[in-house]
Amino acid sequence: MPFFQNLSRSINSLDASSFSLDTSAVVGVFGGEQAVSAMGTIPLYKNWKWLGWYNSPGSYEIAKRYGGLAKSRFFDGLFPGSRTDPATLFEMDGTKGPKFEAAHSGTVIEETSHLADLFMKECHELDGKAIKGRQTQPVGVTIADLKHEPPTEVILKQVVSHSPIVSSIPILVSAGTCITCAFIHDWFSGSMILLGMVVSGISCLVIGSGTFIFTHPEPAPGSPPGDGIICSEKEFVLLRGKEGAVNAITRGKFGLRFKSQPNYHDIGWCSILLMTQFLAQLLLIPQGKLLGQLMFVISIAVSWGHNMWLSSLNKEKIQRQILMNEVLRQPTLTRYIFPNRTSMVVFILLASHSAKLEKLVNDLLPNETKVWGKWKATIIERLKEGKKLEFQPSEWEDPDFCQEERILLETLYQDAQAAYYGYLENPTPLTRRSNT
Repeated sequence: MPFFQNLSRSINSLDASSFSLDTSAVVGVFGGEQAVSAMGTIPLYKNWKWLGWYNSPGSYEIAKRYGGLAKSRFFDGLFPGSRTDPATLFEMDGTKGPKFEAAHSGTVIEETSHLADLFMKECHELDGKAIKGRQTQPVGVTIADLKHEPPTEVILKQVVSHSPIVSSIPILVSAGTCITCAFIHDWFSGSMILLGMVVSGISCLVIGSGTFIFTHPEPAPGSPPGDGIICSEKEFVLLRGKEGAVNAITRGKFGLRFKSQPNYHDIGWCSILLMTQFLAQLLLIPQGKLLGQLMFVISIAVSWGHNMWLSSLNKEKIQRQILMNEVLRQPTLTRYIFPNRTSMVVFILLASHSAKLEKLVNDLLPNETKVWGKWKATIIERLKEGKKLEFQPSEWEDPDFCQEERILLETLYQDAQAAYYGYLENPTPLTRRSNT
């Protein structure tokens, strides 16, 4: 107590007209990007919604971002702009996934879901076994056996984190600086720190009240196996499983369900509270004492550091973890690295047991020259008849081709043969599934 009184007298002895903190730069706007990003982690972490009781910066940016959820004439006028859904706002949707082509039905989805993009990245990070052959540009192929067919809706468990320990720091600092302001009788600064703590805590509770869910369309009765390929330029994933299991990746979504949907008025009123906090702190903090202003800046700085730590966490990796563990229940993933695209395509044809061989090979290898046509016809014929992909010189020494074309045909046959041997050494048996 005497320490605070002496410190207050020392600071008050300074000429306030010659030295004053300009707190307008840290009120509402400072740290806004980190605060918005930190708020977006609430649905992913267990109990995080209870840990927002600190004087957080960026109240204006948070209000502007999440106020866009609320729908009514009043909120539309207060928070103008296009309305969006919670999943997109919290960055759980909105990313376009890679192209998907069904192996049996021939269905093509040019743009898949956000979850397909997450799944592709998960496969890309796996260690792959190298397949021997002619080296050009390496291509990765992952065989994904989807053994679990998730329900059309799953309520997801949040990730347990150590954030309660870290989050206690800004809470204690905010409380300590508020008490310090009370000791020096700076009611302006103390009340504004307390207002920031209360508004931030309420906002976290309301915004964090949504239920984290996964949904995907229900497949039609009697649908064939949903096997297919999701592909990018240098990475391919062969999905093998029931239609519902494959749908979970290609058409599934993460989402948040609030009791207040579809109007989200509770989030709108929280945004108004945040705007009120911004205006009150902007106007009243300059009326406080120098020590009180310093306490306010300290509480904001520590909270900004905490928000920056939260925003640095890899939300995408956490979503991938939830997808693999909670939704797909740990599918079996086996990745291979092929030395060239031709051998990669032959391996996929062997592993997929596709009923649409012509379409699949033409989509993956769109070359239409005379040599490629001969090669494709030979590969498709042998796969349909169950013959070995082993080739002799007589098969490329065709008088209908010139010397350069024979050399290319020989190269393509050897690529196919290398893929065939790689398949025999690394069998990927397909479990026969009933269509019912």
